[in-house]
Amino acid sequence: MASINGIPSFMNWVSVNRNPNLTIPQLNSVNSVRVSITTKTPNFGGHNPRQFRVFKAVELDKVITSDDEDEMSDGFFEAIEELERMTREPSDVLEEMNSKLSSRELQLVLVYFSQEGRDSWCALEVFEWLKKENKVDEETMELMVSLMCGWVKKLIEGEHEIGDVIDLVVDMECVGLRPNFSMIEKVISLYWEMGEREKGVLFVKEVLRRGIGNEDGENHGRKGGPTGYLAWKMMEDGNYKDAIKLVIDIKESGLKPEVYSYLIAMTAVVKELNEFGKALRKLKGFTRSGLASDLDTQDTRLIHDYQSNLLADGIRFSNWAIEEGGPSFHGVVYERLLAMYICAGRGLEAEEQLWKMKLVGKEPDGSLYDIVLAICASQKEGNAISRLLTRMEVTSVLNKKKTLTWLLRGYIKGGHFEDAAETVNTMLDLGLFPEFLDRAAVLQGLRKRINESGTVETYFKICKRLSDVGLTGPCLIYMYIKKYKLWVIKML
Repeated sequence: MASINGIPSFMNWVSVNRNPNLTIPQLNSVNSVRVSITTKTPNFGGHNPRQFRVFKAVELDKVITSDDEDEMSDGFFEAIEELERMTREPSDVLEEMNSKLSSRELQLVLVYFSQEGRDSWCALEVFEWLKKENKVDEETMELMVSLMCGWVKKLIEGEHEIGDVIDLVVDMECVGLRPNFSMIEKVISLYWEMGEREKGVLFVKEVLRRGIGNEDGENHGRKGGPTGYLAWKMMEDGNYKDAIKLVIDIKESGLKPEVYSYLIAMTAVVKELNEFGKALRKLKGFTRSGLASDLDTQDTRLIHDYQSNLLADGIRFSNWAIEEGGPSFHGVVYERLLAMYICAGRGLEAEEQLWKMKLVGKEPDGSLYDIVLAICASQKEGNAISRLLTRMEVTSVLNKKKTLTWLLRGYIKGGHFEDAAETVNTMLDLGLFPEFLDRAAVLQGLRKRINESGTVETYFKICKRLSDVGLTGPCLIYMYIKKYKLWVIKML
């Protein structure tokens, strides 16, 4: 058996678990690979292809195991020794030794040159030759990707320049290991997990500037990309405004983010509007309980401006998505615009998106019609309410009750109690009984209005109607005194 430095320990490592099958680390299991990268200055003359590369070596604790008690063939060790000499191109050596090496031995050659102290760029050349010879199966591809993930991780841990990480990704592309979105995602995740978020942003910008990972130019069908993934990472941490600013900044800096990043940014707008709405509702609760002072004119203006600016950003994203993505993106854009306007409480704008979705063949869920109906009812948009109620004619009794309940609650929220009382009558005409809390809210609202207008007819009629169907007690007495007039309402 041939003997060269490193081979005995390498063989001991290869035969750890005595498994006849190769165990390749999965792409998403970067943590199974521990790497240690060193830098060596190249010292070659002429036009050797290694001259412009930075050599990196990698040490793997566990990448591959074997239960084959037979030693590697002499051809394997001859190939290793010849490649170590670096007197000939790796492709020439492998071409000559091809007939003497099995598929498993070729993988082990790849692993050998990924160890600490070895010329790891030689591993890239070995992989390149395997790719050209059509000898890269799924296991070999996963092995090489895992090695590259380990190298990238070590570069980031060593606080190397972003350019070094980019160069490694470019090397991957040069040898036929295309740095698809999964690899870019790994790099972004590593920056993010290590708290190097600014570097993560710079990495994404450099990836876009160099066009790394693009196939056939802009691929509109890809559901992901570096900008969108980074924006999504920000959203996961609750930094919705940062995600919005990221996409705008990249777009306005002259780069071209993927189309789906605009949709992700629109989702960030929706989430920020939702959180903003929750904060406002909590503030109003504090105000009612006396824990906070009432909002003044300036506060109200600031709230309106903040919401309007968010909506403006969302509209910009929608325009970019439609311009760059084409008709196939219309439905999903209108859907996100609908969510934005619902969160912002913009009834007419939300209704418009419902019909746009329907026109492009993306039928909205029935509950969305009801939600928009409630918003329009709170704002007493009569024409929009009439349009939205037309679909109720062909729905089931259960859906009719749901729709009218949303309408009733919208009127209650907007303080339109006369319309709410009319809706209660409509429900009773259809044999539908409003919920107790909804009925109580209507009666309470009407009682308050009596002090303002002095009109009791609506209140009296709704009380009698509820009593007729057994939804209120038969002895309800209400007295109202105003100046010289006295009303006594008695229901027997």
